[in-house]
Amino acid sequence: MTTAPPRQATLSPRVPATPGLPPLSLRPARPEDASALAALSRPFVRSGALRARPLSLYADQAADFLVAETPGGTLDGCIGLRVHPVGAGVLYNFCVAGRRQGCGLGAQLLTATLARARNESLRSLFTATTGGGHLFLRHGFAPSRADLAPAAWARSLDPRRNARILARAVRSDS
Repeated sequence: MTTAPPRQATLSPRVPATPGLPPLSLRPARPEDASALAALSRPFVRSGALRARPLSLYADQAADFLVAETPGGTLDGCIGLRVHPVGAGVLYNFCVAGRRQGCGLGAQLLTATLARARNESLRSLFTATTGGGHLFLRHGFAPSRADLAPAAWARSLDPRRNARILARAVRSDS
């Protein structure tokens, strides 16, 4: 019997160029990115698409985030992956700056995060969205129920937001 080493999540260091905009690279967030993560998220919080989170959360949970960064240090996209002890993960605070929407950046962030989830040996991923969730649906997510998600996360959902819960399998136990 041979055992293979765990697969490393593969990040594309460069995001395809968008005409008229600086190139982007993907990298894990660092605690010093907290202010930039909050600033990137702010328009989505104002619109109601994201929940407000304190600056301290971004700093304390920076390791959860993958960011898309310009050479000048501007963050144009982010996604958080919180790993729960039940073999499940939760995607949260997924946002792409308005100037980058429709250019494939969201798909690249999500694809890289799915690779990370496989590397973490997660069995399933959950997310909650107040929008249509089209990108998630194109990446294998389907409507789900809160009682199937990690209990702590499910309890944290605000029923007034009327968020739609989506889930997908990451790997199967074989």
